[in-house]
Amino acid sequence: MTITATTEATPSTTPPTTAAAPDGGAVAGPALSGLPEVPCPRELSTCDARQLTRVFFERLRSLEEGTREYQYVRGTLIEMNISLVNFAARPFRDRPGGPENEDIVQVGIIGLIKAIDRYDPDRNIQFTTLAVPYITGEIKRHFRDTTWAVRVPRRLQEQRLLLAKATEELTSETDHAPTPAELAAHLGLTEDEVREGLVAANGYSTQSLDAPQSESGGAGGAAGGQPARSLADTVGDVDPALEAVEDRQALAPLLAGLDERSTRILELRFGQEMTQAEIGEEVGLSQMHVSRLLARTLETLREEMLHD
Repeated sequence: MTITATTEATPSTTPPTTAAAPDGGAVAGPALSGLPEVPCPRELSTCDARQLTRVFFERLRSLEEGTREYQYVRGTLIEMNISLVNFAARPFRDRPGGPENEDIVQVGIIGLIKAIDRYDPDRNIQFTTLAVPYITGEIKRHFRDTTWAVRVPRRLQEQRLLLAKATEELTSETDHAPTPAELAAHLGLTEDEVREGLVAANGYSTQSLDAPQSESGGAGGAAGGQPARSLADTVGDVDPALEAVEDRQALAPLLAGLDERSTRILELRFGQEMTQAEIGEEVGLSQMHVSRLLARTLETLREEMLHD
């Protein structure tokens, strides 16, 4: 890389110093005299970028914020340190459900800009020491705020990461998936807190109910040319008739203990759905008598079931 130092301008004989701006324009003025020309800031080596960063930070602190010179120096610092963003963003790429790599870099640049605005050369620390945590923090915040399909409290978002790491460690140690009790003991949490975190983790990603399902459980077509069933077709529902199973089992021995006439009246009323008048004609009783027998029989059955 060739770094060319510009000469200081002399008002009477020499025109003002001119430096190339990041957008291709030019920034002129004595305020930039002595700064190296950096035609392609993004193409600098790591060593050159580190050296030039110190030089540009020293000049940045002497410029008035909002001026064209200030914007040029600040913009050049951003361009020179894009490699820090690429380095910090590398562990976050290709995460399931995460944003595109270019989006991650753009978010990381926001962290880089914040680091540049807050860096103080007088504190004698390397700029990278401050910049990398800012960039990483901005990317993590982006994942936390935008990649969850269902919004959950931050505490549970962080707990999901702890549970995932603990599950991996315990699985490698015990050769089986850890139970909530084992996770709780490993993390120093209660079992209720672990279960709450596991339930909340389901909100990280979602799947459409209309998505076709393959035989292996993933999306895809069914074998044999048959249209694949959607997820909604495979999700079961509660059978309302199950609620009556226990009652029927409890009622069966009570019905067996009734006399023949009472059993016949119950069968005609609830089995064949006949009216009391029709039942009276069938068994040779009046409608009033049938009504009294039904009421007495049902009351007896109810009392015996409640007593049991």
